[in-house]
Amino acid sequence: MADMTDDTDGKTGGAKSEGAKSDGANSGDERPADDAPGFTRRFLRLAGGYWFGRTRVTVWALTVALVVLTIGQVSIPVLINLWSERLFDALEQRSMDRFLTMIGLVGLIIVYNIVIVVLHLRVKRRLQMGWRDWLTRKLLEDWLRRGRHHQIAYMPGEHDNPDGRIAEDIRITAEMAIDLGHSLTYCVLLLISFTNILWMLSGTLTVTLFGTELSVPGHLLFVALLYAAMGTSIAMLIGQPLVNAVNRRQGYEADFRFALARIRENGQTIALLHGESAERGHLATLFGGVVRGWNGQTRALSHMMVFSASYSVLSAAFPILVAAPRYIAGTISLGVLMQTAQAFQQTVGALSWPIDNLPRVAEWRASVERVLNLHDALVRLDREVCDVPDGHIQVVRSEEHHTLTFSGVAIDEPNGTAVVHAFDLEVRPGDRVLIGGDATATIRLFRAVAGVWPWGSGRITLPAHTRVFFMPERPYLPHDSLRAVLAYPGPASSVADDRAAEALASVGLPDLVDRLDATDRWDEVLSVPERQRLGFARLLIRRPDWIFLEDATDSLDPPAEEELLTLMERELPNATLLTIGHHVGLDAHHSRKLILERTNGAVTLREEVREPQPVTESAA
Repeated sequence: MADMTDDTDGKTGGAKSEGAKSDGANSGDERPADDAPGFTRRFLRLAGGYWFGRTRVTVWALTVALVVLTIGQVSIPVLINLWSERLFDALEQRSMDRFLTMIGLVGLIIVYNIVIVVLHLRVKRRLQMGWRDWLTRKLLEDWLRRGRHHQIAYMPGEHDNPDGRIAEDIRITAEMAIDLGHSLTYCVLLLISFTNILWMLSGTLTVTLFGTELSVPGHLLFVALLYAAMGTSIAMLIGQPLVNAVNRRQGYEADFRFALARIRENGQTIALLHGESAERGHLATLFGGVVRGWNGQTRALSHMMVFSASYSVLSAAFPILVAAPRYIAGTISLGVLMQTAQAFQQTVGALSWPIDNLPRVAEWRASVERVLNLHDALVRLDREVCDVPDGHIQVVRSEEHHTLTFSGVAIDEPNGTAVVHAFDLEVRPGDRVLIGGDATATIRLFRAVAGVWPWGSGRITLPAHTRVFFMPERPYLPHDSLRAVLAYPGPASSVADDRAAEALASVGLPDLVDRLDATDRWDEVLSVPERQRLGFARLLIRRPDWIFLEDATDSLDPPAEEELLTLMERELPNATLLTIGHHVGLDAHHSRKLILERTNGAVTLREEVREPQPVTESAA
């Protein structure tokens, strides 16, 4: 949990045990995945809002343009089909004039095709990126809101590696959905166009059955439909295992990416512990899963390719073999034969969309499921927080209160196990309270006050219009300029040079003054004690009214700890201080002490009243 400053009124809450997560901005009428009627409706509920948001006019204009350009793309094979008939007729008749005319016409078709293809590409990619941008912003808003990114880690369910789901799976969801939607629309329009052509070219076939002559119009169309139906059915049966194989592989890939990211984030600690060998072993195990996923997908693809390879070759030869008897009989010209073969191929190709796209559909659906699982988990968590007033710890700001008040506050684990029994407590402005005892309970209490640990019950009330500052054990240092680090989460421009220099010098980091506008990985460049000193520099710049410290001096030696605590008392004499810590040196700087004692599996609160120490009095 990063340190943070809160200057506004608000209400923060949490959820009880069963694990779920928050929806975010528009979860009002959404339901969890268990109650949702199906994949399609879940997907449309999540992603369909892109077509009905603030930019809906532009989005619909791009969508209509994409459909119109797709119709333009369909017209290309139709034109080629008509051109092919005339070309082969010209060749059969050995007509040079008609042949040269066909060369000129194909040049015009090429120019037309270039215009259509380029415009289509630009419109499609703009729509894809717009949808991805909208969906990413929505999930980020839901995830990075009121501590949900922290709380979701404690929830059961299939929502691990949210970073990979947001960065990679949303990309696949948006890009591939439009690709698949376009290809399906193209095939449907192609089917409509060439069904009519194939029907006309088929003529009427006369069949004698039991002495009766039957006329069968459009027989080639029925042959094409039967041929494609058989191929699609076989492909769907063979390709079904591919869906599960793709899903498993993406899960393995996500685990491997997450482990690599963890090593990058904790590179300094791993290096100090010489843990490279252990990490290599762990990564080798995870990559073994990637290999298994890859091999499983390869086996599934191999089975699919055995069929598709034979099917594709047969599809090229079959229509000519079917139409050739009519040409041999002299009832159709060479041009009509080739036109018929092309129309048959285009019809079968359009009907074969499931065969051609089954692997991509499997990959797309697996990514969509990963995004939906994250979103559904956030929905459930948010509903537990918002819809059950007494089922979580409420943290509110009040105009009527000038104290920090705990009213019947009980703290639980996410699974419902009690951590701290219900207690009442009041902290007055100017109090300096030390909280010690059970380590787990103290951390949970700290996070409950910060509004990011909602599991439990009761109400925590903070005064309105006061500045609150939370400093965890390891301050969060973004990869940015040092000025931005000091200002976080505010803008870097809010920290003037003189204030930054004074704060850094006061906490014992004068060497960093010259690097104020330098950008670096400060969490790796600085030692842990230096990072804790930098946290105090941030505190001096913020100058809050209420200060919450979580073991914020545990890496400092006793003289340095004494120096920083005395500095804080001198610079912020009227601030209220709540400190979680277990160092003996902290006692002298606090007038009240709370002890969290564990008995029978749960923790009770006991207050020990202390007289202010001379150090504190002199500092005040």
